[in-house]
Amino acid sequence: MVSVTMFCASGSMPCETAKEKVGCKTDSVPDRRKKPGKNRERRGFDFLVIYLLLLLAFAGMGLSMFRIFHLEKELAELRESASAEHIPPALEKLIGQKESMKKERKAAHLTGSPSQQGLPLEWEPISGHAYTSDIQYRDRGLVINETGLYFVYSNVLFRGNVCDSQVLTHIVYKRNPSSPGSYVLMEDKGINYCTGHRTWARKSNLGALFSLRKMDSVHVNVSKIALVNFEESKTFFGLFKL
Repeated sequence: MVSVTMFCASGSMPCETAKEKVGCKTDSVPDRRKKPGKNRERRGFDFLVIYLLLLLAFAGMGLSMFRIFHLEKELAELRESASAEHIPPALEKLIGQKESMKKERKAAHLTGSPSQQGLPLEWEPISGHAYTSDIQYRDRGLVINETGLYFVYSNVLFRGNVCDSQVLTHIVYKRNPSSPGSYVLMEDKGINYCTGHRTWARKSNLGALFSLRKMDSVHVNVSKIALVNFEESKTFFGLFKL
């Protein structure tokens, strides 16, 4: 140990070198081979944290869905158990409006019928495109069962093989048991619609809004039944309530 001290003091060799040769204690060098293990442990910990966060998020979503389902179930039970006298007036009015909207609109569409026996014109109320919804077809007319504003329409196709220049008239009118006679709603007259002796055709279309009373009946007249084409797409008549 003495020789080491002197040797270092002589200056022949740096003290640091001498210390290395005799095993002098020096600062330890960190072992870098230990780091991969630590990195793996850290990554494993990170994955565990992410997994726990995801698990917590999914658990929260599931709990929210369960609460929503439970609330909807309670609301459905409340609706079923609520009676009319327990419904607030405002809510009762809203429910009544929705129920009225579900009702079918008062309407009717009649198509031409080839079996005619005088005037006013007869119509087909059921077959093909024809139908009636809360409107009655009676005595060759549509009977109004509720006062209100209605759109009334009628289409008639006239055709012939000979042109004799006679006036073609198409009329829509109404009647009411409480009033005598009839009242013309719409009228169309056709003149100069053909020339010579060739085959011809003329369409007459009427439509407008009218305020109709309960028990009014609406009918259609023409000047020449023999000249009317009664195909359902050519001659028809109807109305609907606004």
